[in-house]
Amino acid sequence: MIKLREDFEFDGYKVTLLLKEGIYNDSYRVLNDRGQSFFMKIYDLKKMPKTCINADGQVKEIAYCRTIQNKNIISYKCDGKITVGSVGGMGGESYPYMITDYFTGELLAEKLQRMSVLPCDEALTYIFGVLDGLEYLHNMKLVHNDITPRNVMFDFSDDNATAVKIIDMGHTSPATTGVPDFLTQDLDPLFRAPETFAGIFDEQSDVYSAAAVLFTMLTGKAPWWIDPAEKGNDINRIRMALKLKRKSEPLDFADAESKIPDVVKNAIVKALTSNCDNRFNVVSFRRALRGEEEPVEKPGKDESTASRQESSDSTGATEDTMQINIPVQKGSGNGFADIAGMQELKDMLTKKVIFVLKNKELAQKYKLTPPNGMLLYGTPGCGKSFFAEKFAEESGFNFMLVKASDLGSTYIHGSQGKISELFKKAAATPPTVICFDEFDALVPNRSDIDNSSLSGEVNEFLSQLNNCSEKGVFVIGTSNRPDKIDPAVLRTGRIDKLVYVPLPDSVARREMFKIHLKGRPCGEIDFEKLAALTEKYVSSDITFIVNDAAMAAAFVGGPITQEFLENSIKCTHPSVGQDAIRQYEREREQFENLEHNNGLAHVGFIK
Repeated sequence: MIKLREDFEFDGYKVTLLLKEGIYNDSYRVLNDRGQSFFMKIYDLKKMPKTCINADGQVKEIAYCRTIQNKNIISYKCDGKITVGSVGGMGGESYPYMITDYFTGELLAEKLQRMSVLPCDEALTYIFGVLDGLEYLHNMKLVHNDITPRNVMFDFSDDNATAVKIIDMGHTSPATTGVPDFLTQDLDPLFRAPETFAGIFDEQSDVYSAAAVLFTMLTGKAPWWIDPAEKGNDINRIRMALKLKRKSEPLDFADAESKIPDVVKNAIVKALTSNCDNRFNVVSFRRALRGEEEPVEKPGKDESTASRQESSDSTGATEDTMQINIPVQKGSGNGFADIAGMQELKDMLTKKVIFVLKNKELAQKYKLTPPNGMLLYGTPGCGKSFFAEKFAEESGFNFMLVKASDLGSTYIHGSQGKISELFKKAAATPPTVICFDEFDALVPNRSDIDNSSLSGEVNEFLSQLNNCSEKGVFVIGTSNRPDKIDPAVLRTGRIDKLVYVPLPDSVARREMFKIHLKGRPCGEIDFEKLAALTEKYVSSDITFIVNDAAMAAAFVGGPITQEFLENSIKCTHPSVGQDAIRQYEREREQFENLEHNNGLAHVGFIK
């Protein structure tokens, strides 16, 4: 990275030792003019992701650390910028830096390397210090995101010989759902909560990491340990191996089990559950470790566990494992006005679904029964899930978006219980639209699977879909592989409407460009030409093209021009290949035989 020499001086400090090299930052020990030691972290903005810099142009880690004052978290001292002259041939580059208090000590990772396993009382003392620091961060609406033995350090300069501090705040951020605003490639996968691999970093994922650190102190290895080197240090291979072990193997305390009190084991098991909604918060985890709060989940096959399983209606799942945490939402968009084209489908849904659900007295008078649901199928990227959301907005109905992972359970038949609870929750707030994303993964053809549990889940779906419209529930499934869906699902009285969503035609593509460019600084735009240049492109491709052109325009501080847009089109290939398109057209011919309303227009979506 920056490679400061050991006698480099700046702002009253002198570099004495390089401590750690990172992807875009390095850490040093430095001395002030009175000979006092401090830690210094210096950042290379050229290598740093833009998301790590706030709107004021400041490094987010520095901005967060300025506000943090807690005895269990490394303490901010000051910050500034270093201008490096000819050192390393970098000629006058400016680098932000941050100074934090220095303390003599040892990393927890180093202690574990020496001792392997720690006594339970000692390990609890250390983890309570970590939890105290995390509680402070969480109260500030911040998440550390990187609790590992390498980021927990003992402060030997403190009067308390067991004082610990959380260090390295480089991944600290508010809770994240989606793409985090920090790099994840340098996170230790063995201490990452399962949901973080899907972009969810929150207080519960910090609790998971803290529990993993405690488990490591007590057993000598991280939970569900694997050797990353055996997977070539490939994060995707490591993630899949961890996922398989977490799903198929119980938490193994090995030789340390007899030395760990049951209350501690039970608390660790619950804190390490894959279902983040069933975990503790920091305060509850601390109380459970002290025996002040009883965890719901317990390890092993002792009598209490067996009793608990027997009282779970023979499903293997308990009430808390079947809870559905999918929110019932009200849309705030413009409904069908946000969709380009699809007028025939919009009219059909308005007349045959929305009208009937909104006018119950008329429906009863004329004995009208609305369809239970529809399947939107076709090429990826055409906005099938987006249409479901806009349908809910247009109708004013409640909306629930469900992914396959939302219904997962580590318990036998646990997913069946969640499916039942999901429909109950929707029926409790009618009318509600439930959109099942990647519906084929939830209701696969039972003749193609050899899994009684999964077949049971399909059967549960069939039961819940039967005339669900009578309860004010309308189901929309989206799928790129409708041929994989169990045929029984696609019968009248369950999923009544089969709607093929092909590539957007020229008119739809033109409208997409207009809506995406609306409200942005633009020059003169030839929308007809843009539509002609983007034949075979799906709506998500056009979204990317407009955003890419806007980025290029923003970089030079000018309007979005036709040239920027055409250059972006040249550099962006259609995301769906010709072979795939032909395959989807063949599937359309097959499924139109099942569909009662043929001839829907070839149009697309605006996202």
